[in-house]
Amino acid sequence: MPIEVSRKVFARLVEEALASIPEPLRARMDNVGIIIEDWPTPEQLETAGVDPEDDLFGLYEGIPLIERGIVADPLLPDRITIFQGPLEEACGSEEEIREEVRRTVIHEVAHHFGMDESALADLGYD
Repeated sequence: MPIEVSRKVFARLVEEALASIPEPLRARMDNVGIIIEDWPTPEQLETAGVDPEDDLFGLYEGIPLIERGIVADPLLPDRITIFQGPLEEACGSEEEIREEVRRTVIHEVAHHFGMDESALADLGYD
């Protein structure tokens, strides 16, 4: 049975997940906005290459750090969006949603640092 949590509780889970990332890495995330949305839009599903009937828990939009030059034009902030609705539907307990939010946040932060899906799968974050 899906779990439902308030936006406040969900935001706290996202904050906890971010806090679990080692400080040296968090310090390199100064131009990344973390956003919580209820559900992905059709455009976000398309960007991620996900069929509308499949789940999308999170989405990184930006230029990964490893693809940036030493001298670069000012960039708009990268975005990591965490989708509350699909995560709630997939989880049946507070412990399960806490772990899945953590996995999702780490997965999307890893994209910011340039890791692709294959590397994430090798680490168990697929």
